[in-house]
Amino acid sequence: MAPSSSSPRNWRYNVFVSFHGQDARKSFLSHLRRQFNENGITMFDDQGIERGQTITPALKQAIRESRISIVVLTKNYASSSWCLDELLEILKCKEPAVGQIVMTVFYGVDPSHVRKQTEDFGKVFDETCARKTEEERREWSQALTVAGNIAGEDFINWDSEAKMMEKIARDVSNKLNATSSRELDDIVGLEAHLLEMLSLLDLDYDGVKMVAISGPAGIGKSTIARALHSLLSNGFQLSCFMDNLRESYPTGLDECGLKLRLQDQLLSKILNQDDIRIRHLGVIEERLRYKKVLIILDDVNNIKQLEALAKETTWFGPGSRVVVTTENKELLQQHGIENTYNVGFPYDEGALEILCRYAFRQSYPHIGFKKLAKRVTKLCGNLPLGLRVVGSSLRGKNEEEWGEIIRRLETILDHRDIEEVLRVGYESLHENEQSLFLHIAVFSNFKDGHLVEAMFADDNLDIKYGLKILANKSLIHVFDNEKIVMHKLLRQVGRQVIQREERWKRRILIDPQEICDVLEHAEGKTAVSGISFDISDIDELSINPMAFKRMRNLRYLSVYNSKNDGNSMIDIPEALEFPRRLRLLHWKEYPRKCLPPTFHPEYLVELNMKGSQLEHLWHGSQRMTNLKNMNMYGSLHLKDLPDLSHATNLERLDLTRCESLVALPSSIGNLHKLEKLLMHKCKSLESVPTNINLASLLDVDMGGCSRLRTFPDISTNMTSLDISETAVEEVPASISMWYYLWSLSIRGTGNLKTITQFHQSLYLLDLSYTDIDKIPECNNGLDGVEYLYLAGCRRLTSLPELPGSLISLLAENCESLETVSSPLNIPKAHLNFTNCFKLDQKTRGAIMQPRPFHYKLAILPGREIPAEFVHRGHETIGPFPASSRCQACLRISRNNHKHPIDDVNVQFSYRIIGESGYAITISNGVEAYPGESTGVQTEHLCIFQCDLPEDEYIRLKLGSEIWFEFINSPFESCEIIECGVRILMEDEEEMSSGRSNKCGLDQVSGRREVLEESDDDDSDHTTDGLFSCEFVSTILLNFSSGQDHEASFSFAQLLNLHKSI
Repeated sequence: MAPSSSSPRNWRYNVFVSFHGQDARKSFLSHLRRQFNENGITMFDDQGIERGQTITPALKQAIRESRISIVVLTKNYASSSWCLDELLEILKCKEPAVGQIVMTVFYGVDPSHVRKQTEDFGKVFDETCARKTEEERREWSQALTVAGNIAGEDFINWDSEAKMMEKIARDVSNKLNATSSRELDDIVGLEAHLLEMLSLLDLDYDGVKMVAISGPAGIGKSTIARALHSLLSNGFQLSCFMDNLRESYPTGLDECGLKLRLQDQLLSKILNQDDIRIRHLGVIEERLRYKKVLIILDDVNNIKQLEALAKETTWFGPGSRVVVTTENKELLQQHGIENTYNVGFPYDEGALEILCRYAFRQSYPHIGFKKLAKRVTKLCGNLPLGLRVVGSSLRGKNEEEWGEIIRRLETILDHRDIEEVLRVGYESLHENEQSLFLHIAVFSNFKDGHLVEAMFADDNLDIKYGLKILANKSLIHVFDNEKIVMHKLLRQVGRQVIQREERWKRRILIDPQEICDVLEHAEGKTAVSGISFDISDIDELSINPMAFKRMRNLRYLSVYNSKNDGNSMIDIPEALEFPRRLRLLHWKEYPRKCLPPTFHPEYLVELNMKGSQLEHLWHGSQRMTNLKNMNMYGSLHLKDLPDLSHATNLERLDLTRCESLVALPSSIGNLHKLEKLLMHKCKSLESVPTNINLASLLDVDMGGCSRLRTFPDISTNMTSLDISETAVEEVPASISMWYYLWSLSIRGTGNLKTITQFHQSLYLLDLSYTDIDKIPECNNGLDGVEYLYLAGCRRLTSLPELPGSLISLLAENCESLETVSSPLNIPKAHLNFTNCFKLDQKTRGAIMQPRPFHYKLAILPGREIPAEFVHRGHETIGPFPASSRCQACLRISRNNHKHPIDDVNVQFSYRIIGESGYAITISNGVEAYPGESTGVQTEHLCIFQCDLPEDEYIRLKLGSEIWFEFINSPFESCEIIECGVRILMEDEEEMSSGRSNKCGLDQVSGRREVLEESDDDDSDHTTDGLFSCEFVSTILLNFSSGQDHEASFSFAQLLNLHKSI
């Protein structure tokens, strides 16, 4: 694997400057040299080298031995073949094998003129090339294009050349510092964190700034802060890193004494003088107010620390920066620090790499360990500290030993140093917040905040304040202003806190055997507020009818089977009395047909009986004004619902797969706060109450309710409606007035014949496998649609003008479809006309017309590749000039020998291969309708555009000529018979698209992700070249049945981070 550009090596010079002598030596270069001298930056001096027609070996050596090259592009730069050859050499050194950083300065010349070699710069370049070979011209032109694309300083944007010089020197200094800290080289994801922090620090601002880094314990705040100190300290007159203030906070002193002791420590560090003792609190301001300082305060947990060490920005000189790391965001608000970087958990790939760095001392697992490594990563919850400690403990261990540690991790947090770090946050809480922390850890993770507030409303706690405290201390995260999430390791800490309490003091019971004893012998205590009972290892239990009698304060009862094996035998007596003040009842697979007759839901906030054997809940009308969430998912035998008239605060009603439920009660009309009504696959449902208006109702899912014939107008505020696979014959007439509707699925509704008009808010429309014979025009509500699904509409003969917003058109198996309105002004769409055999020639021509594609691919029936695709082959076609833009056409047929048609993925890929053998893989596909697809029945054509990357690194790696290699996925249901490629000219594209668009690699693809081994393949993947892994973009052509697959369009950007820092 090629070394990283940040890999430590010895550089003779800090900077090499490439310039045109007549334009820059006596003005720009002399000023820059003076500025570099002031900043301690060594620059190569070429005064002793005689310039001629070719650069000398000494000059090449100087370029290779310089850490940074600065290319000063001026009007006459291209008049010198010497300068142009220097540029070629510099760009060679920019490749990862050498790892040089390249910067640009545009001094009196427009970057676009350099990039395109136009205007006066282009004329000078043409004159130089007139005496050279075509090969030399091509190489120089390509190098100037690359240089012109490197973001640099443009003199026209500055009113002072001196200030521009200072900025360049500062940037150079930062880049040199960024590559000097060897101990930080192997920290995964560090550069991305530094980029965020550099943006907040805004080092060009001359004032004083305070910036914070916040996040939970173990996330890496201190690591980022140390890297910042290493990166930036040389750019300040004085700097210091105040370690772990939480632990070093003095005790036993009054407030003034505390502040004096902290200031002693700060001045001792920043002035590098031991045992400084100060006598008053004004000394810091006196000593530092004229100094440009960098101060990092690590792990602050008390506002007095900030008041002692950085009370005012006026204490420090112009350009100073103070960085604070803390788990407590409230401290930052109190101190007025607004610029905060919240450190998030790494993505799965990054977390796995962190573990591997410590477990295997490389970035990927050893052969045979991939599944184990992924499991450990998941168990550590992607927490960097946990991954580092656990990874280190696994180093050198065999698979059996890994298995033992995994089993221990699944039950307890066995690594004490992680626990102690995470316990710090818990122990810093007051008693009320500690109680709230424990209850969330056990009962309320991933619940909505307002649901949690309601659930704890009568516990004499200020819930909103408590949640704010927990969030500020990074013990919980609140996503989308609603969902409360506590990290897995923090939840484990909470459970250990409970287990370590003396039994008679426990308010929450979580030990299964202890709970068995309590329920069998009615030994519960009054203090008990919650029971979380995992019955997965309980073979048999007979609950005492008086089990809850003594637990008058029980509020939260959760019974579940973590193994989902259904093997536990729980006997619940009919006379069992649940506590009257229960606020949470979660009993998965409840075994009785009805709740006890004494059951009172008056205080219930959440009733979750998922997968129960219930046929009825209770009889008659009950008070339940606190109920917000009712979940009966998968209660297959539930025949009816009780009177819900008093459930006036119910927000979510989930009846999914309640297959015996025949009707909804009329009392549903009283649910004026209901937002979600989920009844998917209620196969016996025949009717929905009419003459009701639920203005709050946003999301209705009745897909798969096969006996439902009518759907009334129950809300005009809906955003999503699914009545697919029902017997509904028409949609409500008012649907054109549903101003907020963005998703409508009527798929498989065979009785539906016509659709006339929608509101323009519609984003997704699924009419697949219906008997409609036409769809509305754009001006009747389709003008904003992005996803239009028409698969299997056998009576559909034509399509009107399609909206320009369209991303995906799915029209496979539309056997009567003949025409599509043209021209197709849908540059972002991918089109699936699989098995549409009646398409006329005009429509076929419009589909195959070259246009600027973003992630577009089209598939349609065809037995012959059009003649304009003059370059033909079976797998590999080329060579082509690297600057080419091409369109490819593949002739494919169904492969009946690979897999059954109901369980395959098809992916068409191509590789761009350069002269050196360097290759990138790009995958294109078109979505097929999951569940009903018959697959490609005959030969088809797949057309897509083969755009080349504009990233200069990749272009240089590819070289001047490229080949296309077309690849089959190992699981494809189609095989490639023949490939064709045609070169697209600028004028041809402009004529067909109405505009010119130079697409880059990211515009071809749908989703770019790291190509990694399958779970069953532990082979070692490394590649020589620019990256240590291949990047591919993936849009799958799915012919899989029984599942819903959604196309996802997100991009992993290829960033040159060293160019950006």
